[in-house]
Amino acid sequence: MKRYNQFVDYFREKYGCRVQKLVVDAGFTCPNRDGSLALGGCTYCDNNAFHPSYSTPDKSIALQLDEGIRFHKVRYRSAAKYLAYFQPYSNTYAPLGRLKELYGQALSHPDVVGLAIGTRPDCLDSEKLDYLAELSQHCEVLLEIGIESCYDETLRHINRRHTFEQARRALEESSERGIRTGAHFIFGLPGETREMMLEGAEIINNLPLGSVKFHQLQIIKGTPMEKEFALHPERFVTWKLDEYIDFFIDFLERLRPDLGIERFAGEVPPRYVNSTPWGLVRNVELLRMLEARLEERDTRQGALLIQRSSYPCRSWQER
Repeated sequence: MKRYNQFVDYFREKYGCRVQKLVVDAGFTCPNRDGSLALGGCTYCDNNAFHPSYSTPDKSIALQLDEGIRFHKVRYRSAAKYLAYFQPYSNTYAPLGRLKELYGQALSHPDVVGLAIGTRPDCLDSEKLDYLAELSQHCEVLLEIGIESCYDETLRHINRRHTFEQARRALEESSERGIRTGAHFIFGLPGETREMMLEGAEIINNLPLGSVKFHQLQIIKGTPMEKEFALHPERFVTWKLDEYIDFFIDFLERLRPDLGIERFAGEVPPRYVNSTPWGLVRNVELLRMLEARLEERDTRQGALLIQRSSYPCRSWQER
């Protein structure tokens, strides 16, 4: 049996093939970037650092999807179905009519079986959630909410301009409508200790989530975070590769086992960072190393948890 709950297995079992996300840039922005809440965005963020070359807002959504399929056919030959992944910036930050138009364009593609929508917790309202709930009755809808940290002090420090309570409410309101939800978190944000990060597992366990995506903090050139790291490196927890894998396993042991793991580490092209302390290790190799280390430690996701009936039951496998 696998030692952790891989999110990709759900779609593989349902469709008989790998279901691959195709990044779509529909030209959105964020309220902490356009002046509604703040300017400049999150202090760690440069969307170009994780933006594939095929996805640019000057192209139609159909063209981005076609080019994305050709791109991923090389890397993931088993992929035969796709989710249109509205990823850059906040992809519910527009009037509902505009969202319907953009999502409809993506869903009209014959190989697209649904949507993955990346957004912020403060860019969701009842009208939009009602629409997504109705849409989820006809296709796959995964609402991926960027939370990044369980701690409000950290969220203020990195200029997120939303609170953890706003994130909790957005997840609860989505879950009440039957919308499948995922969340994104970053390990290593300034001011957070290793112990704080591990304690975050218990907080996440109590959220109505189906899947989670974790990244280690990567210092991107030209960001305010780069300046802070240069001036105050003592604020940051950093890891060598083997140290990070062991840290993540420590975290995984505390994480409830029904949560699907979408990702446990991130990749940024070398040109966007001043150093690559892990070398040029690709995600597939990171997964092999994680699985091998889980075997060596003879442990698994949720190994340290006592059975808890109070955890919200929102397993994506059961929906």
